[in-house]
Amino acid sequence: MKDASPQTIYLTDYTPPTYLVDQVDLTFRLSPNATRVISRIAFRPNPDAVSKRFFLHGEELTHISSSIDGTPVTPREVEGGIEVDVPDAPFVWEAEVEIAPAANTALEGLYMSNGMYCTQCEAEGFRKITWYPDRPDVMAPFKVRIEGDEPVMLSNGNPTGSGDGWTEWTDPWPKPAYLFALVAGDLVAREDSFTTMSGKHVDLKLWVRPGDEGKTAFGMEALKKSMKWDEDVYGREYDLDIFQIVAVSDFNMGAMENKGLNIFNTSAVLCSPETSTDANFERIEAIIAHEYFHNWTGNRITCRDWFQLSLKEGLTVFRDQSFSADMRSPSVCRISDVLSLRGRQFREDNGPLAHQVQPDSFVEINNFYTSTIYEKGAEVIRMLKTLVGDEGYKKALDLYFDRHDGQACTIDDWLTVFQDATGRDLGQFKRWYKQEGTPRLRVSENWNDGTYQLTFTQTTPPTPGQEVKEPFVIPIAVGLIGPNGDEVVATQVLEMTEGTQTFTFDGLAAKPVPSILRGFSAPVILERETSAQERAFLLANDTDEFNRWEAGRSLAKEVLTALITGKDAPQAIYFDALASVLREDHTDPDFRALALAIPSADDMAQTLFDSGVTPDPDVIHDATETLKQSRAEYFQDMLPRLMSEMTVTEPFAPTHEQAGKRALGHGILQMLTRLDGGKAAQALFDRADNMTLSLGALACLLNAGKADAALATFRDKWQDDALVMDKWFMLQVAHADPDKAAETVTRLTQDPAFSMKNPNRFRSVFGAFAGHPAGFHQKDGSGYRLLADWLIKLDPINPQITARMSGAFETWKRYDGDRQSLIADQLDRILATPGLSRDTTEMISRIRGA
Repeated sequence: MKDASPQTIYLTDYTPPTYLVDQVDLTFRLSPNATRVISRIAFRPNPDAVSKRFFLHGEELTHISSSIDGTPVTPREVEGGIEVDVPDAPFVWEAEVEIAPAANTALEGLYMSNGMYCTQCEAEGFRKITWYPDRPDVMAPFKVRIEGDEPVMLSNGNPTGSGDGWTEWTDPWPKPAYLFALVAGDLVAREDSFTTMSGKHVDLKLWVRPGDEGKTAFGMEALKKSMKWDEDVYGREYDLDIFQIVAVSDFNMGAMENKGLNIFNTSAVLCSPETSTDANFERIEAIIAHEYFHNWTGNRITCRDWFQLSLKEGLTVFRDQSFSADMRSPSVCRISDVLSLRGRQFREDNGPLAHQVQPDSFVEINNFYTSTIYEKGAEVIRMLKTLVGDEGYKKALDLYFDRHDGQACTIDDWLTVFQDATGRDLGQFKRWYKQEGTPRLRVSENWNDGTYQLTFTQTTPPTPGQEVKEPFVIPIAVGLIGPNGDEVVATQVLEMTEGTQTFTFDGLAAKPVPSILRGFSAPVILERETSAQERAFLLANDTDEFNRWEAGRSLAKEVLTALITGKDAPQAIYFDALASVLREDHTDPDFRALALAIPSADDMAQTLFDSGVTPDPDVIHDATETLKQSRAEYFQDMLPRLMSEMTVTEPFAPTHEQAGKRALGHGILQMLTRLDGGKAAQALFDRADNMTLSLGALACLLNAGKADAALATFRDKWQDDALVMDKWFMLQVAHADPDKAAETVTRLTQDPAFSMKNPNRFRSVFGAFAGHPAGFHQKDGSGYRLLADWLIKLDPINPQITARMSGAFETWKRYDGDRQSLIADQLDRILATPGLSRDTTEMISRIRGA
């Protein structure tokens, strides 16, 4: 267990490593309870070092022996590792340690997952494997020998030897220890190959447990598409003889980009039409691309220290978002990305967990694998590309790869490349990395005799530790639409650099309707008072699909807000505008499905809070149910025709075209269920031949209160498939009656198939519970007590998952005083738990300190 009261680490305290590593040789003698790790590491003094202290990280290691240049030495134990007296010259360190993978429930370092050996070393897991300078700016080539009885034994790089009970792997590319990987167990592979743009042959292997081979075809094709796309768009070619992916059941993250040997949570790679939804296929395609793209943006060029984490993650998220847009629908992908950003990162920015894209300090780095680092980091790069243009971006990226290949770099290095490549001063733009919080962009307009003006004022609310904010550079994409619905000014990018700035458009025949922040050109909150009629006009006429969707969503929020606050709701305007979109046969069904979706309860809670209204989860739930019922009744004559049109008659394919039809069909089925009591949903459940339809129908039956038989049927059919059973658990919590949500969670945790040690299963229940505001925020505090009970139980087993799940309490200051008091009691109870991990201590302390 890590120390629960460690000191804060600051960016300003960074110093170069004292010693550099020229070569790492590792031997693993595998045993579940007593694995021996023998290391032979060639060190040399770093001429840029500021001290001569030789320190090696290490946690939960049993020291067997150590030597320097063959002479035995006795290390001194210090906090976080050991230190040794060494010569002021190159030397070879050798050590042998013992570790217990089977006892490693934290799933960090070398551990076992259902009898299979597996590693997870990012961010600081390698120190649980052997003594090492476990920091990302120490890079070295690795040679690994694995000895054991496992049929398959894998590590990074190329295979360079094997025999009875052993294999050897050599990775010629210098890498930091966090990219080390080892997997050993009973595995089978889907094999394929890829020929790079220079003609190099690369073997591809996707390893799974026996029986899962049938769920690997899509993942392999996604990998090959990713490799080709990275060549075509970024000019990046793969650099080893083999690329491997392994599917692991117990994994804290979605996947990990270890050099040449990516380790994936099974949920992020295994899929088939029978067991996976369209959303699963889309997620898998994106994650496979993300981890592959890290080969250059993360592995070949890594981050100097963990304060630079967004250097690799923000850039790689932007790259995988761009890939998905090219593979599917750019506008639908953009809308989905923004929904995720607003749902997670905006909430982070507006609460006690706010932090910069480049933080100044942290206690536990695992707690900074956040939406701010990933998704906001990607938005910052998207803005940078918008400002310098496609050609400037390409020129800068080519320079970045040429200049920094093989290095551990900083965000300053990244921005310097753009300045050198484009001649642009990015001093002010850097504020996106250093200032936390989401800017508010207030808009006013003026029309006078053919001249139209838009005046923008930007403000960013205070955040913990940052009371005063300087103006950002904000690219604002704007188009103007005439009264007849024609676009009179095509999209222009207005570059805002001041606190208040006015932009003028001349020569217009009539006052236009502005379409502002097209494509969501900056991660800001747009504040502009408009009428329901204007939003309906934009929903019908805007040529920018993102803003078209945004107009409809804003209209839905206005209706819900009116229902919640007891005011007149413009339902007729909203329904009429929505009907016009649903009737557009030429419009992407996936876009129409997004337009039909009603804002989430969490989204509405934040919207109300921002407007000065204390949100009540019960009232929000009731208003949402009222709106859904009214909408179903309004559209009842259209529903049978639309349902028929969205029926896919061809064999299942995970294409955007088919997925869009199924998505819109599900939206129609939700409305039909409110009118027929679940008859159509039951009929669909009985005949469904793919998981998207089956799960969608089951969700509708749960909403109708008629799912008992279907739940039993579903379980009987899928009880031996862990990923499908995760869906079974999740769906029951997500669609539980608010008054019975805690009861449902308790019942499911008593189910023999529930295991708190498996992150996927724990998240399927408690992640769904946290995402059910009316159920979680019960007035008696039962939801808070229930989650706190389980976090206290889980923390000694898996601190990382515990800390992440504690984010369910993040928004507690939104709510009324009674709920705040009840939550505060549970936060204090968690903090008072003896031996609480530093991961959870930091997260709960930050939340409690709001």
